[in-house]
Amino acid sequence: MFFIPGWLISILTFPGVIIHEWAHKKYCDWTGVRVHQVVYFRVGNPAGFVLHEQPKLYSQVFWISTGPLIINSFLAIVISFLATQAQPESILYYVLYWIAISAGMHAFPSDQDTKYVLEASKYALKNGGSFFHYLAYPFFGLIWLANKLRIIWFDFWYAAALVAFGGIAL
Repeated sequence: MFFIPGWLISILTFPGVIIHEWAHKKYCDWTGVRVHQVVYFRVGNPAGFVLHEQPKLYSQVFWISTGPLIINSFLAIVISFLATQAQPESILYYVLYWIAISAGMHAFPSDQDTKYVLEASKYALKNGGSFFHYLAYPFFGLIWLANKLRIIWFDFWYAAALVAFGGIAL
């Protein structure tokens, strides 16, 4: 594998960054957490962000943090299916596949997002939380590993798997 700087990957896959931040924003809206600022895309680190009030409930933290995994993955599958319906070799065909790959590549929550879930789980467990809160530990580990494996293009291979699934499953 070869190294491409993260800022360049963000520029090349900016639709996925925008969808990722939009997913955070939508889950804030859906869970009743007020948003102060949204930057859907910029050149830099982070490539986008959502600043919101502190969630009061564990479920709010969980859904806001994992929203991009759900929405980006779903959209990568659906958009790749739509690409199979476009005229092969047309510009629409290529644009849809580019957006699908971009969405899939930016599906994983950041380490910071998963850290919020882990911290909220620790707090909940100290205050009588259920077995459900223990699931944050393997979730954190898997997302942490996925984020570290970006060095060997794990995010691209995940996106490619979603796109392949969308092309055959729907």
